[in-house]
Amino acid sequence: MDKIIRATAADGFIKMAVITARDTVERARQIHKLSPTACAALGRTLCGASLLGQAMKEEKASLTIRINGGGPMGSIVAVSDHEGNVRGYVENPRCDLPLRLDGKLDVGGAVGRDGMLTVSRDLGMREPYIGSVELVSGEIAEDLTAYLTESEQVPSACALGVLVNIDRTILAAGGFVVQLMPGADEELIGKLEENIFMMDQLTTVLNEDGAEALFTQVLKGFDWHTVGEYLVEYRCYCSRERVEQALTVIDPSELQEIIDDGKDISVSCQFCDREYSFSPAELIQLKASQSKTDAV
Repeated sequence: MDKIIRATAADGFIKMAVITARDTVERARQIHKLSPTACAALGRTLCGASLLGQAMKEEKASLTIRINGGGPMGSIVAVSDHEGNVRGYVENPRCDLPLRLDGKLDVGGAVGRDGMLTVSRDLGMREPYIGSVELVSGEIAEDLTAYLTESEQVPSACALGVLVNIDRTILAAGGFVVQLMPGADEELIGKLEENIFMMDQLTTVLNEDGAEALFTQVLKGFDWHTVGEYLVEYRCYCSRERVEQALTVIDPSELQEIIDDGKDISVSCQFCDREYSFSPAELIQLKASQSKTDAV
């Protein structure tokens, strides 16, 4: 089962969260028929959204990460609920590039670097809280680190990774976020940076040793203890009722044109590709309810 584990160290001045998300990313791969590069890009974004979303305290809150770097993959969207359950999609799921010279997937080249990473937190208030940063590398983790440090003013380090098998299935996926709380000694930063620099490759650790090994390597030399463990999964909240609601906000003249065409229509969910079909008669009923709502 995929999960998020949270821990603290250095008398609470260091907070760290680790996510293991192989099943979640594999589910996204199957739904969207992702290329290896697209799978790595979306998988990393899903992991980042889950880590940030699960940290929110407000029930029914949600967090959305949007990335558009001008690359051939197009936009990436990942949405997390307050429990860390995520869903997402990429604009061009078939986008794939040759491996980099170091043999790794060229996520940065596919995403691009000429654009923004935007995080939107919907806490159920009138307006969501939105923060954005310019992309640093398009590799997702570095960009998310920049967002946390610049936009939220929290010294942070983030690592995210997806290991794709030869048959394109997912061997490992996950990552971590480690942050320093206000008042932390400067020496803590240097020690953490050294540990992160010296640690083994992220996906190798996840695949061979598991989440606990990430805490051991990143928090080497610190007394640390876990404070919570939470199950997460790929979860879409679409329903026929939500699609009906979306159809009622279409311009009445456009909805009438669809009705006049006399054919059934299918509406696909961007997050899970589930299709919902509507007959002309059902659309007429929706238009009638739209008219009643407009009259109130």
